[in-house]
Amino acid sequence: MSVYDYSVRDAAGKEISLSEYQGKVLLIVNTATGCGFTPQYKDLEEMYEQYHDKGLEIIDIPCNQFAGQTPGTDEEIHEFCTLHYNTQFPQMKKSDVNGENALPLYDYLKSRKGFAGFGRGPAALAMSALLKKIDKDYKNNPEIKWNFTKFVVDRNGEVVARFEPTAKMSEVSKCVAGLL
Repeated sequence: MSVYDYSVRDAAGKEISLSEYQGKVLLIVNTATGCGFTPQYKDLEEMYEQYHDKGLEIIDIPCNQFAGQTPGTDEEIHEFCTLHYNTQFPQMKKSDVNGENALPLYDYLKSRKGFAGFGRGPAALAMSALLKKIDKDYKNNPEIKWNFTKFVVDRNGEVVARFEPTAKMSEVSKCVAGLL
């Protein structure tokens, strides 16, 4: 199996095969409109503008599984993102990334790149403290921990990196740039 064997639904419900993106670098991210990490939309849009013509595609998958931070409809989410962050990359249908209703794509991504920690700094400490309350064994499973977890897929369809929401967006950008 490869990432190209999976599909997602766009905000209108149309099935999009990831095989349509063969030969591109993909940044797949579960997003939220009411999260402390929501300002990362600005950085994502900047990356999209800088690298889209060089082969980057961002697959934005809104998710409401983390503290209910994406409560709106797909249309409301799109309106929020375009109004506040001028996003141009496509948004997919709001979906689960963990549990029995998780997109099969996310089961695949998690099997390729598991959780490797939140890094250092205040945000990392805060996320660790929060997760210990939710899942005492969070360090030992590949589940998505929070909104704005990012997976980078190279031009050959290989999952090459996973960035937790606490990672610096400059690190994500550097990884993407190195693959273009």
